[in-house]
Amino acid sequence: MAKVSSITRVLQIIEAVSYSAKPITPLELSQQLDIPKPTIHRLLQQLIEEGFVMVDITGGIVAGRRVRNMSVELWQQRQFYSERHVILQRLVRDVKETCGISVPHNMHMIYTNRAKTDLPLQIYLPVGAKSPMWCTATGKLYLSQLSPERRSKMLQNLSLDKFTKNTITDVDKLNKALDAIAETGVGIDNEEFISEMVAVSVPILDKKDRYLASLYMHAPTVRVSLEDMMQSVPRLREAALDIQTLVYELQS
Repeated sequence: MAKVSSITRVLQIIEAVSYSAKPITPLELSQQLDIPKPTIHRLLQQLIEEGFVMVDITGGIVAGRRVRNMSVELWQQRQFYSERHVILQRLVRDVKETCGISVPHNMHMIYTNRAKTDLPLQIYLPVGAKSPMWCTATGKLYLSQLSPERRSKMLQNLSLDKFTKNTITDVDKLNKALDAIAETGVGIDNEEFISEMVAVSVPILDKKDRYLASLYMHAPTVRVSLEDMMQSVPRLREAALDIQTLVYELQS
């Protein structure tokens, strides 16, 4: 029974850390889960060593590499992947441009779903490809959702390379752009990642209105301007809500 109890406690800790909207302290975990402080510290140390949780810059506990990798794999399970793809196909049929889903993974965004337009000129960003956070609509949307402390830490660790003449590499200017995105809830890439490509994105949220992923639309500027693309944001929001319904079912 002691072994079963220990396994249950470990899973409770991983679940609490994953569900927390902010880095959680060992004391908060001890109080929330009714686990003695010495036990919490011992189990956390083991989980840190195994890569399931890690210590944030603030000293709080956050999900580690192995939990993040597992979340991406669960997101890609065939049943949910196929259902999301049907929603994306309907979206592409309406907006006439390529759409997809991107999630944060380590220090990049990774494309998990993509439905292509039938139009001849396309941007090739396949499923599984990684993209930078600071100059993409999906990545900037994710960064805009972080707390000031976590955002500052992320920006310190990002290379902020310049991909095009429009790439924002100044931290103060980038923070202002992220603040604006936080206000509107719409990520924007105005030829910042790839020249002559524009993109917008909206968030996919969980039951507690926390960011899960970015639903994006991108197109070449020879066909669509950023202003034109913004007209499709309400339709993207509808699709994001449809995907959120699938997420709610997964969380039930």
